[in-house]
Amino acid sequence: MEPVRTCLGCRRRAPRSSLLRIVVCDGELTADPSAVLSGRGAWVHRTDGCLDTALSRKAFGRALRVPGIEADVTTLRRSLTNQSARVPWGSPREQAVQPREQLMSND
Repeated sequence: MEPVRTCLGCRRRAPRSSLLRIVVCDGELTADPSAVLSGRGAWVHRTDGCLDTALSRKAFGRALRVPGIEADVTTLRRSLTNQSARVPWGSPREQAVQPREQLMSND
């Protein structure tokens, strides 16, 4: 079973492989597409909408426990664009994980 994470933008749960990990590196938000950088990570869908929502809510600072963190939006958008070009991603709604009750049913 694949690990599940929650998107900071839309707050929907999705498989880890469908999200982009964001970490703080040298005081700036940095995309970690391979999910191997050290430190606390925050997850977001690879869409502009989820990134914009997370940034406007200042969710990265809370999730990463780094108050007042500044985001270079241009670099993050470039990371989203580069990753989206390599892998076909659906909408966050298509990527959402089914409720546990549906997974456990024997129908």
